[in-house]
Amino acid sequence: MKSNILKVSLFLLISFVIVAGMAFPIVEKPAHWYEFPLIPGLEENAKIVFFHVPTSWVSVIAFFMSTVFSIMYLRKKRIEDDYKAYTAAQLGMIFTILATVTGAIWAKFAWGAFWSWDPRQTSIFALMLIYGAYFALRSAIEDDEKRAKLSSVYSIISFITVPFFVFIMPRIMRGLHPGSADDSHSGPVVNFKMDQNMLLIFYLSLFGFTVLYYWMWSVGHKSLTLKEKVQKSYN
Repeated sequence: MKSNILKVSLFLLISFVIVAGMAFPIVEKPAHWYEFPLIPGLEENAKIVFFHVPTSWVSVIAFFMSTVFSIMYLRKKRIEDDYKAYTAAQLGMIFTILATVTGAIWAKFAWGAFWSWDPRQTSIFALMLIYGAYFALRSAIEDDEKRAKLSSVYSIISFITVPFFVFIMPRIMRGLHPGSADDSHSGPVVNFKMDQNMLLIFYLSLFGFTVLYYWMWSVGHKSLTLKEKVQKSYN
């Protein structure tokens, strides 16, 4: 019963964020709670912050959790920890792709092209290649114990690159993306000085996407554990 209530609540929250993020108008002088302020240079494009930033945020959380459970596997050799790390990495890749797609859509309207090899775009592409190799590694090894051990080591090493590609590289290099080294007018979206209404929707979106990720992660690693038990019962 509680599980169903949580699922319905999550669905309603995500639905509200999507509708608000897409439908609430942007005006020069907001007079109602459902109106967002006009941000010079961004205009309607500012709405992408409700989707692009949360998906990027969740991808970092997912890769971090993958690393944590990889360390736990190496310490205790519990296959459940490997499943948790693997599921987190899968979701990290999914949300990284979503962040890339939403960013490309924003780039099309802001810069005139979906892809410009901006430092931010280049870094997220490199991140996808690194974790793509993680899945290739897992698929190439049949032995469960060996696969778990090698992929855990690779996951730990891979996460070292995440802070650099996500937080450091895009900020120390010149680029088109707000917040780059040469950006002197990144605006209230980047500085988190948005209108209160925008902040409310933004934080609700962050919370909703984070809870959605956790629910997907829980279902994912539990299904892998259940699959292993079923296979063992038949062998």
